[in-house]
Amino acid sequence: MNPDLYLADLEAKPAALETLARALEAADPFDGLGEGVRRVVFLGMGSSRYAARVVAPRLRAAGVDAVAEYASAALGQPPAPDTLVVAISATGGSRETLDALERHAGTSRVLALTNAPGSPVTRDADLVVEMTAGEERGGVSCRTFQHTLALLLALASRLTGVKADVPGLVRRAADATADLLDRRGTWLADALALLDGPHGVYTIAPAERISSAEQSALMVREGPRRPAVACETGDWAHVDVYLTKTLDYRAILFPGSRYDEQAMDWIRQRGSTVLAVGAEVAGAHAVRYAGDEDPEVALLTETLVAELVAAHWWANAS
Repeated sequence: MNPDLYLADLEAKPAALETLARALEAADPFDGLGEGVRRVVFLGMGSSRYAARVVAPRLRAAGVDAVAEYASAALGQPPAPDTLVVAISATGGSRETLDALERHAGTSRVLALTNAPGSPVTRDADLVVEMTAGEERGGVSCRTFQHTLALLLALASRLTGVKADVPGLVRRAADATADLLDRRGTWLADALALLDGPHGVYTIAPAERISSAEQSALMVREGPRRPAVACETGDWAHVDVYLTKTLDYRAILFPGSRYDEQAMDWIRQRGSTVLAVGAEVAGAHAVRYAGDEDPEVALLTETLVAELVAAHWWANAS
């Protein structure tokens, strides 16, 4: 793991997204999926599970039986011929995911989503879909997380029959990502100062984009090795509100929940510090970017704020 290479990985996001958009335009990566899928089981760990966690509810809302499981769980969905298992592993070698696949091998249909063609996760797969994120030389899943989300959205479109312009979305996310990168000189220093407290960073996001909170917290933990915890916005008033009374509470808020104001009311009363990414929020400092009014663009883009903060802290701690 290397902080300078991690920053380079982040700076390469727009170009990688353009590559993905072209690949999606050229061919449907899920063309070999077949018919008769009754249940979808997403398996993964870390960033892979974060991405699956926001796509599974979308499928359920459209009437498709879908669940995102910890690959490490001792109990899981049983294998069945009409079950599609989506095994997500950027490296293709996640031990827990490989172990979970064993109970499905030979019975369930297996789709491997990976950035490493020919890796162990592809061995018994009926269909392999490449993330096309390029090598992450920094050793941290950042582009692969972004590409996983985009590809899972494309999969959801196919499974539900609801047409979606995923290549167009990916290009809008590339533009939004480039905008944040190009203008970091206007917002990054302030973000670093706001979030640099003695008690870590707390990340808050609506259920529909909970992956943004989870991935952002992971980046702060993984690179600079600072404490960081994610929370869903509505749940925040039941589990994290207490921390604002005793800690120097500093949070990244990804707005869009109907419960944003409920959380912010407590935060304003207790004088906590919040950085809102993608919208103006009363009582919070804001980082805006091109296209941030679109929740789909936000889903694919907004973690870059925490990723760049983490890259700076990591480089200065090395």
